[in-house]
Amino acid sequence: MTLENMTLVWGWATALNYLVFLLWVTIYATASQKIYRLHSRWFTLSQQQFSQLHYLGMMLYKSAIFLFLLAPYIGLKFVPS
Repeated sequence: MTLENMTLVWGWATALNYLVFLLWVTIYATASQKIYRLHSRWFTLSQQQFSQLHYLGMMLYKSAIFLFLLAPYIGLKFVPS
């Protein structure tokens, strides 16, 4: 695999994962009560715990995207060919 191909793959993977992240944020922002009612059937969580778990998950996902996808992509963009 060439350096250009790796850069292309990392770039698309980063973009797709950020789209998934934005979809998660959008769905949670618009339908958090419905999601809470659905999950409260299975788990005994308060509304505050539910919100904290979602925000923690979003933070971890965003950090993982940056660490494992965006940072290598930026590094590959600056490697001389």
